[in-house]
Amino acid sequence: AGSAGGSPALSGGQSRRRKQPPRPADFKLQVIIIGSRGVGKTSLMERFTDDTFCEACKSTVGVDFKIKTVELRGKKIRLQIWDTAGQERFNSITSAYYRSAKGIILVYDITKKETFDDLPKWMKMIDKYASEDAELLLVGNKLDCEVDREITRQQGEKFAQQITGMRFCEASAKDNFNVDEIFLKLVDDILKKMPLDVIRNELSNSILSLQPEPEIPPELPPPRPHVRCC
Repeated sequence: AGSAGGSPALSGGQSRRRKQPPRPADFKLQVIIIGSRGVGKTSLMERFTDDTFCEACKSTVGVDFKIKTVELRGKKIRLQIWDTAGQERFNSITSAYYRSAKGIILVYDITKKETFDDLPKWMKMIDKYASEDAELLLVGNKLDCEVDREITRQQGEKFAQQITGMRFCEASAKDNFNVDEIFLKLVDDILKKMPLDVIRNELSNSILSLQPEPEIPPELPPPRPHVRCC
């Protein structure tokens, strides 16, 4: 009877245990991923959030998002990661998500020169719509395709150096190389810029309320008065 029904004492002990509710997030941050079509924005997001990789991902239509909770600097941070469409016809939709972003990941494909040549266009979108204090990270994706490389690491570094405060990294969503580092370093940079009084006073408040993707995007922000030179 004992082997068939299990140990009564053990079952009783388990039933009396109460699961501790998960600790609420200290902060909620929005990060957006931008860049030309086909550079691997969705693949980077899905590798980081779900540790999956799709060899033939469909192009994102409009905006998609994933949520992942990470712990950094002793804080629990809930990330809302927005994956934006790279096609110009979606710019009027995706630009609405720049305003609330605390971090922006700009991606190009190291095997496609045209995606690197498009970077100044994306910088204009950042300068026009994003917050001036948003952290910026330039990512050269598809490092697994080294034999087909068209853009050198030095070219990526040189572009990033022209933008105040922009970091640079090469990665591979397929090989899961530098993907976690991209997002965690960006979040770390965001936290480092927060004043201590904000961290103390807003532990119970979200920096950004997490809502499902709206059917109608929020009103576009007015153009910023000062643009970042690129």
